[in-house]
Amino acid sequence: MSNLTITDKDYRQWLKTLALRYRQCQIKAAVRVNTEQLLFNLSLGKDIANRLEENTYGSQFYAVLSRDLKEEIPNVEGLSESNIRYCKRFYLLYCEVIENLPQLVEDLDSQNLPQLVEELCAIPWGHHRLIIDRCSNNPQKAMFFVSQTLENGWSRAVLLNWIDSNLYERQGNAITNFKSLLPAPDSDLAQEITKDPYNFTFAGVKGKYNETLLKNALLTNITKFLVELGSGFSYVGREYRLQIGDKEKFIDLLFYHLKLRCYVVVEVKIDDFDFPDVGQIGGYIVACNHILKRPDDNPTIGLLICKKKNGLLAQYSLESSNQPIAISSYELEQFYPVNVEGALPTIEEIETNLSQE
Repeated sequence: MSNLTITDKDYRQWLKTLALRYRQCQIKAAVRVNTEQLLFNLSLGKDIANRLEENTYGSQFYAVLSRDLKEEIPNVEGLSESNIRYCKRFYLLYCEVIENLPQLVEDLDSQNLPQLVEELCAIPWGHHRLIIDRCSNNPQKAMFFVSQTLENGWSRAVLLNWIDSNLYERQGNAITNFKSLLPAPDSDLAQEITKDPYNFTFAGVKGKYNETLLKNALLTNITKFLVELGSGFSYVGREYRLQIGDKEKFIDLLFYHLKLRCYVVVEVKIDDFDFPDVGQIGGYIVACNHILKRPDDNPTIGLLICKKKNGLLAQYSLESSNQPIAISSYELEQFYPVNVEGALPTIEEIETNLSQE
């Protein structure tokens, strides 16, 4: 009987359905295991923080607790001294932003978790350890990266890259007039998709350059460019031609945003921002609304990315415009921190250390 091969189409389709159902069950089981493990880590961290055992038993407390837990619960991962320390930091990082946390962590079988806890439990513990290291004492920043990881399915390497690129500080930071020109839900989302400054280091442009060279470099690295712009951007074209009466106009870069359901006109300038830039991009926005926008599309928005910008000048310009526009700057190179000189040893200090060795 084991040599029998069934070729019936309904049977083969049933097999595929069973396999898919099993994989879905595996995913659900993995998510459930992750949820229970993270709830346990929260409860362990809460106990350590509240019991103050380390104050009683000293610096060896974590090593002793790790040893004793391994004896009580053999063949279980995640009970190392380092991991237990992370559990306490995990609890302390989020305890003030999670409602009813004390009641929650006493009930590891809770089926009605607050939304924030659901988000916390939806990403792996390895991601959390990275976030704890990079976002210590800043729960809002930590929750931002938890939500972004959940929304975009980031691996640990991608998460680390975004944290190190200062995404939290840059996200939604452009100067805009969205609140006064777009309805509340759309204006908030439109603000959220902006950054300031944009990180164009991937373009590899150094030394003297012009706008053509910069745009070529951005489009040569279109995948990285789209990643830097953020999720939802769909590339439409470069030097996009618009026929306006007997005149031809060309948009630097044209995108369509899938979440906002609108066209996004992007102008990249190698000079500092000035008043005429808003008039130019405003004209492109109006033209797109007349020529490209469909009845079910939302109004076109503009994104002006300049080498540098004067915040007050940008704000005055936006107040004079009745088109939704964001103004940002960009960076082409990574710079050392301002206080790097004080952080590096002097030549004399290096020589002294070498002589002592």
